[in-house]
Amino acid sequence: MATYIHFKDPRSEALGTLIENLKPTPGTCIFIDIINSTGDKYICTPGQWIRKLNNTFNFISLLNDFPNFVVKGIGDELMLFLPDTDLFNTSIFKNYYMLLYEIYATMDNLKDHPLNDLFYECKVGIHYCTDVYNITFFDGVNDYYGTDIDLAARIMKKAQQNSIVISELFYQKVIEDINSMSAEPPGSIIGKISLPFIENFKGVPHPVGFRMIDL
Repeated sequence: MATYIHFKDPRSEALGTLIENLKPTPGTCIFIDIINSTGDKYICTPGQWIRKLNNTFNFISLLNDFPNFVVKGIGDELMLFLPDTDLFNTSIFKNYYMLLYEIYATMDNLKDHPLNDLFYECKVGIHYCTDVYNITFFDGVNDYYGTDIDLAARIMKKAQQNSIVISELFYQKVIEDINSMSAEPPGSIIGKISLPFIENFKGVPHPVGFRMIDL
């Protein structure tokens, strides 16, 4: 659970000590945004768009396998943070490649679902984080803060409908996993990953590399 930070004294020495003892929590930050749900609320009945949201969220296995790692929900966009310790200790994904493959397969199935009037499509952004702290400023709320969370949100803005954008750091983690496998990974999607793009994001003091995967 997150470290709760709540000190009324703006110069609190206890707060300074707490901050000095914080350790970063490396892991993967994932943003999932549901497509066209905002417009649907104006043209569909609540019974229609609420059902579609329910069906879509239930279809995304990542949300069902790791419900405790859904950190934020803003409108129909979700943020998940999956610490390395939890990823490596699960029998579901085991590594970064399998995590990416599962997300890709889920989005592909949503895109081509025969009952597409009962589901939404989505877009996803993924970034591997090292400068992240499991802290919260609100009692009882799990949360994460750090430069990499901000960067993950910037990278997410490059995603389009039925696409996944991954940071270069996450891509390198995926490649390391593939190189360590004794056999070809299942459902290889490496050939679908674009060459790197480089962009200067607002507020980030250095160029950032990312890649696209279109379904």
